[in-house]
Amino acid sequence: MSKESREFEIVREFDVDASPEQVWAAITSGTGGWLWPMEYEPKEGGEAPYGGTVTAWDPPHRLTARSEDVEGIAEQTFNQLDHVIEPREGGGCRVRYVHSGILVDDWENQYDGANKHTDFYLHTLRQYLTHFTGRPAVFATLDAPAASTAPDALETASRGLGLPDEAVEGTMVRVDLPGTGPVDAVVDYRNQYFIGLRTDDAMYRLFGRNHFGAPVGVSVHDFAPGADAERTEQAWRGRLDEVFAR
Repeated sequence: MSKESREFEIVREFDVDASPEQVWAAITSGTGGWLWPMEYEPKEGGEAPYGGTVTAWDPPHRLTARSEDVEGIAEQTFNQLDHVIEPREGGGCRVRYVHSGILVDDWENQYDGANKHTDFYLHTLRQYLTHFTGRPAVFATLDAPAASTAPDALETASRGLGLPDEAVEGTMVRVDLPGTGPVDAVVDYRNQYFIGLRTDDAMYRLFGRNHFGAPVGVSVHDFAPGADAERTEQAWRGRLDEVFAR
């Protein structure tokens, strides 16, 4: 395992049919709807997540936050997220996202994981802006059991939901979701690393972190009235414990 400290930069640009104000709300106060709940003190120099500092606060155009020597994240000594939002002629906007920093441990694996996760997270942001923008979300997340570090663990988890192996992005499927039961869902994202399912009231994200040496992860962004994060996590934990005990 390499102990070399190296800088990295991950850059993405994408268009979305949402206003700059809607994108700004999503990345500042609506993060539980597509990422995980985070709070920013709304000013330059304000507090940012993970002990960070807001270095640019220009609504609805630019948000930049940086963290150094974050407690609990030994793999990084510096981390910065930069978002630039520009309106498009005719409607919608273009977003430029730059994630940069310094990784100090297992560089290639950490960078590969961050790079692939970026595409999935930003896809989920676009899904949120397209289908759920402005709706309050209840966020639930958990890791599958340690056995989910196996090479085929993501496939094992998806089969435990009744998701067919041949179901590709854009198809409608009938799946059995923990705490919800059988429901129709759109496969909005699928590759060997991640699976995204979307219903009328929620987004379900499966993370194949087994490919990066960690257990499979699950996140649920639930927009239904009465959604309960603890109940959702318990239901998913029970299902995943059962699936990976077989």
